Amino acid sequence: MLKPFQIGITGGIGAGKSIICKIFSVLGIPTYDADSRAKAVMTTDGILIEAIKKEFGTLSYKASSELNRDYLATEVFNSPERLKKLNALVHPRVALDYENWLGKQLSAPYVLKEAALLIESGSYKSLDRLVVVSAPEDLRIKRVLGRDKHRNVAQIKNIIANQLDEAEKLKAADFIINNDDKHSLIQQVLIVHQQCLVLAKQKREGNF
Repeated sequence: MLKPFQIGITGGIGAGKSIICKIFSVLGIPTYDADSRAKAVMTTDGILIEAIKKEFGTLSYKASSELNRDYLATEVFNSPERLKKLNALVHPRVALDYENWLGKQLSAPYVLKEAALLIESGSYKSLDRLVVVSAPEDLRIKRVLGRDKHRNVAQIKNIIANQLDEAEKLKAADFIINNDDKHSLIQQVLIVHQQCLVLAKQKREGNF
């Protein structure tokens, strides 16, 4: 059975992916939030839970079966290899969760897959098109400070430094949405939406 046309949407921290996805949802487009689903899968997928406990220890989970995020954060902090190992455990299970979700969206004209690391993980290559949400760094920092009261400027800049460079993200984009508080988001989303509807129709008809 033919899968729905799949659009990836990504962008650096504070770029505004979530608000863009909300606009698409108003247009009736289903969205898979990979980052929030990953958090859910880490507490509901028995295979993944056992794998994490085996690799990082039983302290990875609290007595209530809740993920011990503070402990895991300490385990992978400043250890690229440990972080890589954790991602290697989580990503395949999230990919399976996505495939299961995708199979339930066959009536949708197309779907969105939102993730912060779509490009870095290489998973965008399995999608039909990629939207990158872009915003100036100073504005992104301001947004995150307003949203995440537990973060400071230094922490946010560190996160940005560890994410793929904005210019590299834009190189991979099929569509760019500028969330700089100067351009209309609704107008930009509508343009992308119309183009995606056409592309999805072409794929369904075998003209893609």
